[in-house]
Amino acid sequence: MKTLIVEDSSTLCAIYEAYLDSTGYEVHSVETFTGALMALESLKPDLILLDIELPDGNGLDLLAETVLMNPQPAVVVMTGHGVEFADQAIERGADDFLGKPFDASRLRVTLANAAQRLELTQKLSKLEGVRERLGSIIGASGVMQAVYTTIESLASSRATALITGESGTGKELAAKAIHDLSARAPGDFIAVNCAAIPNDLIESELFGEAPGVRGNIHARDGLIKQSDGGTLFLDEVCDMPYELQSVLLRFIQSGSFKPVGSDNEFVADVRILAATNRDPLFEMREGRLREDLFYRLHVVPLRIPPLRERGADVLLLAEHYLKVFAMREGRQICVFTEDARRELRRYPWPGNVRQLENIIHRLVLMSPDQTIGYEQLRIAIMDSDTLDNATILSSATAMPAGMGSNGSVEPLWLTEKRAIQSAIDYCEGNVNRAAGLLEVAPSTIYRKIQSWKS
Repeated sequence: MKTLIVEDSSTLCAIYEAYLDSTGYEVHSVETFTGALMALESLKPDLILLDIELPDGNGLDLLAETVLMNPQPAVVVMTGHGVEFADQAIERGADDFLGKPFDASRLRVTLANAAQRLELTQKLSKLEGVRERLGSIIGASGVMQAVYTTIESLASSRATALITGESGTGKELAAKAIHDLSARAPGDFIAVNCAAIPNDLIESELFGEAPGVRGNIHARDGLIKQSDGGTLFLDEVCDMPYELQSVLLRFIQSGSFKPVGSDNEFVADVRILAATNRDPLFEMREGRLREDLFYRLHVVPLRIPPLRERGADVLLLAEHYLKVFAMREGRQICVFTEDARRELRRYPWPGNVRQLENIIHRLVLMSPDQTIGYEQLRIAIMDSDTLDNATILSSATAMPAGMGSNGSVEPLWLTEKRAIQSAIDYCEGNVNRAAGLLEVAPSTIYRKIQSWKS
């Protein structure tokens, strides 16, 4: 560490330098207040050993300058005038003090302690910066601290991971953060939504095709080959055809694969991260997710919490998107009124971060002035809710409630079943979001589903 000794006696400067010889400190000395100010600017020291009485100023005044520095150095004050001056120094920002005279051992121990505290402070400061925002993930709540810790643990390993969470919570952002913090960051990060690829094409998309398959003259690389040296993120892995899951499992275990229509085996170094917005244990029990693949992916589980569990994070996110969309749309940056901020906290956000992002974008576009109030926010939320619920209800109530296709009265459980199934279909299988829109607990829906099968 760069260490600055500020002492008006050249003899004492030489003695203190000798005390610190062979200790690993890079030691510089000045004998005046003016020289110390110049050294703060040019040297930017990590540690300062500061005498209070200087020929052209008071050492305590120099403390005010060190407090403004970034990063702030650790300061040990030297005084021969008792505890009174030491107390003043500590109050003004000094880390420790030494009463003159002192020996080499005392100086070394005091500076070592100051250096350790400085290192710890710098690490905490750096950690806080990461904890407030990890990649594109924003959040300071307790549940997000756990997410950040798990992401960092996964980034330092080669383990597969299964990321769970409702739609719109940011599962792909978490996967990207794992990749970006890992040794694979120079390689590609490729994301694919398994639910968006037709079942008869997904194997070719993943593993490629040999020449001649579907009339192709040349071989076609799949996403596995394209991800070699990087990370492949399989979103909605529960929608992958059951028979293909065993092929994926074999690749995860061996690193080898065969393109569709080929007898040749190839090797690729790819890290697999997967995600689902469903309950993977329920999907496994229902036979839609292979048990062996589940346990292979579930080495380190990572759950991204819904926005309603993240407390004040909703305000951090809302203000972030406010700035982003204002800049993108060339608008003045808006601010939320206190009533609007309370409503942001109160609303449960069934569509999670994605819903919040869309609503803030709409507000930036539609707001006539720089203030977004409660009424504007409520209208935007109601429009969003009306669209969601209208879609569900138009599907669930194509017939009058309680009426069967032949015009007869149907049992209540059947009407309920149609409404729940329509909500689940609308939410792309996300039971938690469907429960939010229907204003029931997810466990209620799972219990109903089980009762229909019994």
